[in-house]
Amino acid sequence: MSAPRAVNLLTNVARAAIALGVGGSALNASLYTVDGGHKAVLFDRFRGVLDETSGEGTHFLIPVLQKPYIFDVRTRPRSITSVTGTKDLQMVNLTLRVLSKPDPEQLPTIFKTLGIDYDERVLPSIGNEVLKAVVAQFNADQLLTERPHVSALVREALIKRARDFNLLLDDVAITHLSYGAEFSRAVEQKQVAQQEAERSKFVVAKAEQERRAAIVRAEGESEAAKLISEATAAAGSGLIELRRIEASREIASTLSKSRNVVYLPSGNNMLFGLNPSFANN
Repeated sequence: MSAPRAVNLLTNVARAAIALGVGGSALNASLYTVDGGHKAVLFDRFRGVLDETSGEGTHFLIPVLQKPYIFDVRTRPRSITSVTGTKDLQMVNLTLRVLSKPDPEQLPTIFKTLGIDYDERVLPSIGNEVLKAVVAQFNADQLLTERPHVSALVREALIKRARDFNLLLDDVAITHLSYGAEFSRAVEQKQVAQQEAERSKFVVAKAEQERRAAIVRAEGESEAAKLISEATAAAGSGLIELRRIEASREIASTLSKSRNVVYLPSGNNMLFGLNPSFANN
């Protein structure tokens, strides 16, 4: 192969390579990919934001004239913290968990009015607004006793408010609630006072029961004494004699079991008993 022909061949190959490179770059610039759970809004330099959105997959655009903006349309969690006052002027720290996502059908409007960082612009402000409005309707202690009702009111109001900005809320819940140091001390003192009051009630009730038991016991003893007195009066000296005989019988039984020397008076006679240990004396 002659030198001129070789030079022409190399020139053609270079031109083909350049053409392929330019064509590949142009094709690559004309494509964009939308991942799963995302949607794209297309901005055209002549027509502005297009009303149509692009779903998952690879799509074409006009290089230089058009540019895609990708939105995550999946539900995402967000925490909103607020310090607000109650109806009785107590300060409360609240943390709200919100599961939100943009309305997929309204992405062009969201992009034109709020931009890509729509959630940063909207959710903290409307979350604080709703929390302050709802909490101001309740006293501090009601936030604890009626927490499900308060949470439901916050959820309803926030969902309604978010629709004005084309945002969808899947769930709204109060995850943290705490009071200021002064109110916490007041609650603690109130609980201590209630416990002391309950203890005082118990002491009073116990004393009342003991008083009633003493009265019943005294009434029983009085009734027993009365019955004995009536029985004694009715039986005359016979009952006393019977008690004396029973006592003598018990004494005799006790002395008969004793191992020491004992004696029992019987008229003018003396009855002696000897301990076996003195038998040889």
